[in-house]
Order: sequence, then C-alpha cells, then structure tokens
Amino acid sequence: MIPKEILRKVRQIHIRTKHMVSDVFAGEYHSVFKGQGMEFQEVREYIPGDEIRTIDWNVTARMGHPFVKKFTEERELTVMLLVDISASNTFGSTSQLKKDLAAEIAAVLAFSAITNNDRVGLILFSDEIEAYIPPKKGVAHVLRVIREVLYFKPGRTGTRIQPALDFLNHVTTRKTVTFLISDFITSEPLKRPLGITARKHDLISIIVGDKREQSWPSAGLVDWIDAETGRRLLVDTSDAGTRRLFGTTQAQRRGELLNLFRTAGIDVIEANAGEPYEREFIKFFRMRERRLKA
Repeated sequence: MIPKEILRKVRQIHIRTKHMVSDVFAGEYHSVFKGQGMEFQEVREYIPGDEIRTIDWNVTARMGHPFVKKFTEERELTVMLLVDISASNTFGSTSQLKKDLAAEIAAVLAFSAITNNDRVGLILFSDEIEAYIPPKKGVAHVLRVIREVLYFKPGRTGTRIQPALDFLNHVTTRKTVTFLISDFITSEPLKRPLGITARKHDLISIIVGDKREQSWPSAGLVDWIDAETGRRLLVDTSDAGTRRLFGTTQAQRRGELLNLFRTAGIDVIEANAGEPYEREFIKFFRMRERRLKA
C-alpha cells in the first residue's frame, strides 16, 4: 500500500504542474515537438498546382485521369522519461530533494505530452534497469508515472546511464522524444552510448542538481557520506582553500559534462532542487522553436 505522504506529494505535484503546463508552457511544447513524419490520409482528384510526385499512378491508371495521395502530419509522439533514482538523488540542501525535483519535472513533461495527445513511457534506473512502464496516454497513466518516480524503492544504489540508454533503444522501434533526467554523477564513459541514442531518438538531457553541490558554505567540520558507496569523508569546510578546491572540481565536472552533450548534439536543461526552473524550460522551448524556423 502506498503511504499517505507519497499520495499527498503526488496530489501536490499534480496541482502545481497542471497549473504550470496550462499557464506557463501553453503552446510551447506543441510548437516544438511535432510528429515524426507524414501519414497517408486519402486519395483525391488532381488539382492544378498539386505536386507531380504525389500522383498515385495505380489509381490514375484505373480511373483514366490523375489522382494524388493526400498526407497529413503525423501528430502523435511517444515521449520517454528516463529517470535516475540512484542514491545520490536523495540529497537536498533545501526542503526539496533532487528526487522530488526529478519527479516534478517528469510530471511537467508528462502532462505536456498528454495535453498534446502524445504517449508517455517511463524507465527508472540506478546502475541497472529498476522499472519500465510502457508508453500510454491519459491522466491516470501520468499519475502512475509520478507515483513510481516518487515511491519506487530501487534495489541498487549506484548510477550507470548506459544500461538505460541501451534498454530504451531495445524496447522502442520508432523515434521518440526522450528526456534523460539525472544528476549525472557517474564515472562511466558516456560519449558512445549518448551518441548512439541521440542518432536514433530526439534526446534531451536534464541535469538535476543542488546548489550545495557547486559551492559549500563555511560550516566547520562536515562528515560527508557518499550515498552510493557508503564512503565517509571528514571535511573542514571552514578552510577557504578546501572550499575553493571543491568549487573548482565541481565546475570542471559540469564543464566536461556540458561539452560532452554539445559534442553529441544533445540539448541540455539544468535545474536545482528548491529553485524555480520554469525559465530554463521556456528558454529551451524557445531555442528549439528558433532552430525549427531556421
């Protein structure tokens, strides 16, 4: 039985993200994510000005005068959410943990998708595939997706992204719009698996973080515990050199990650727990729209 606290969180996320989708992202998602091709609608008589290449020569031969094939844009998309539920996502320096932010972002994207009549699927992963929910439509399905992101108890603590990308490529035969939601705290080589997936799907990476992962205040001796490995480290955060080294290391890691995505041609959205992220998403949607127009 799902705890009342989780159900309350699901309701809160539902209310907040429904408002965001209808008031903030209205039209943005629809204008950016279009169907993956054209589908046949009907055959009709040729009208002067129609393109010659659309003529259906079989029907034309049978009827004795020209007919053309009419196509419409294939509107429906499949949106896949790949959500990292490894132990590092249980961190949070505010009232919101990284895993809660990931669930909220997943909800925004899922509600945007079903508002657009698209299907939504979910892959939860740690250093292995933890759960898979096949793509479907409907509010009840989206609420289940949010519930799973919040409530699912992973069997493992580590992070490996390649198995999730490989699984996606195996279970989906057609191109999808895929949002990879993770803190990307992993030492695995990602260049090749990201490149393969980005060629097959429209892959967007969403980096979920916390401001304290980029800089740490002077708080004296801090006993750090790596949630994924259990390793402990006692750090004197009152030392300015230590804080500076910490900040430099994190900035370098972020720069390498962003460069990796840029090289693979993958768009990136960054969001921090406990901070507004709407502006980053609007910026992403508008950048995508400009690119489409160009």
